Formats: sequence, C-alpha cells, structure tokens
Amino acid sequence: MRVFIAGAGGMVGRAVTEHCLAQGDEVSAHTRQSLDITEHQDVSAILERERPDAVINCAAWTDVDGCENDLQRAYSVNSHAVENLAASSRRVDALFITISTDYVFDGNKDGFYTQRDDPNPTSVYGAAKLEGERRAQAASARTVVVRSGWIFGNGGRNFLSTIVERARRGEHLKAISDAYGTPTSANDLAARLRKLAEVDLPGIYHVVNSGEGASYLEFTRAALKAAGCQGVEVESVLMETLDRPAPRPRNSRLRCLLSEAIGLPDLPDWERALEVFVAQNR
Repeated sequence: MRVFIAGAGGMVGRAVTEHCLAQGDEVSAHTRQSLDITEHQDVSAILERERPDAVINCAAWTDVDGCENDLQRAYSVNSHAVENLAASSRRVDALFITISTDYVFDGNKDGFYTQRDDPNPTSVYGAAKLEGERRAQAASARTVVVRSGWIFGNGGRNFLSTIVERARRGEHLKAISDAYGTPTSANDLAARLRKLAEVDLPGIYHVVNSGEGASYLEFTRAALKAAGCQGVEVESVLMETLDRPAPRPRNSRLRCLLSEAIGLPDLPDWERALEVFVAQNR
C-alpha cells in the first residue's frame, strides 16, 4: 500500500510512519517542515504527484488553550486544511483518514460516548475539529474520521511524559480527580489507523484502548506505578479549581459501535498498554 502521512513529526504521526513501514508499505511521511497543510496548493500538488492509496492526516493544532485565543489558526489547521486534504485525496482516488478528538463532546453524559451521541463541543479546539470532520466528509465520500483522546507515546509532549518526568525530578504533582477519559497508546492507535486504511470503509470510528477509562488522577497513579515511582504522592484536585482559558469535557470516555460491527477487535486494555509502553521506554 502506498501511504501518505501528514503530520509525521508528531507523536501519532511517528507511530503511524513506523507501523506502516513495518508492514512493508511504501510510505511518504511529511512533517510540518516538509509540508504545511494550510498551504492548499502545495498539498494538492504533492498528492497529485505521489498519488497514494491512502492519506492519513496526523497533523493538527492541539493546543487547546491556544486555540481559544486564536480562532483563525485553529480553524485554518483543524478545519479548512483538513477539508483540502480530503478534496485533494478524492481527486487522486485515495482513501482519506483524519484524526479527530474526544473534545467534540461536551462531557455531560455519564458513561461512554459512541457514534450515536450528538457532538456538542464547548471549546474552540473541539468546534474546529468537528468542523474539520464535517468538511472532510463533504469533500470526499471516502473519508474515515477517527476520534481518540488521552493519547500517550513517544515523541511530543503529552500528559504521561510530563507527569513521569516531573515525578523523577521530585516535583510536587497534582492531578484532576473528577475528569474522565480513555487513555490510548499511540502505537495501538497507529495499528488501527493502518487497519482502517486496509478495510477502506468510510465512517466515524472511536479508537481508544479498552477498559473502563480513568480519571487523570487514576491515570497518573497507574503511570507512576508502571514507571517504578510508587512512592510519589499525587495531590487530588478538582477541575473547577484550574483557571484555564478553554473549557474541557468532564467526561470524554469513548466507545466504538462501528468497529465491532465490522469485526475489528477491541484494542488492548489501557492499563496493559501503559505497562508495555513504560517497559519499552525505561
């Protein structure tokens, strides 16, 4: 398979690139330095030249608070550029896969969000990502939208890497006890993205590790235990005590109905995936 990857310099993009190469794919991986997805003519030209079988968009502006203060950039990267990638993919007859977010939901539901739930983003980031989903689907019928969240892995800054580093430096740690999500391994997400490219069935998928999810506090304690930092104390705080520009969903746990319907197995339990990741990076 000829796979074109945008955003290959980020955490998920690196994982997708490595996984596709391991599968024997012909991979064209582009970082922000080699391809700015907001330059629409450049995107169209490179896809016309390379004519891949599948385009996987891992590029995004994920600074949630930054998006709140810069609507133009948020929508340029997370919405309009996604639409152009989808349209350009359609013109070269390529499947288009783009990564969206659990932040398209408002967090007021108890339990898991599935594809049956109506999105209702409360932040600019979530709203821009949702518009990107819809624009992409309108631009190309062969669009796969993958919603995920709480992603951890190598390369890039994420909650897991930050908390373990701070613990090892002996810093005082705090974690939110009343906000919940579904931790997801970048490697497991990458493998599922590649599988979805192979299946070639357009739609919206929720791709997260299995299990009942966790609060930030529970995830922090599990991460510290896996990293051998069991003695480190973590202060429990409530989400409302944090003064942040952008609102976050209190509950953004995801579950997929479509994956099960087409015979794709659940990803490994998030706690097991966490243990594997930490063991590989000691």
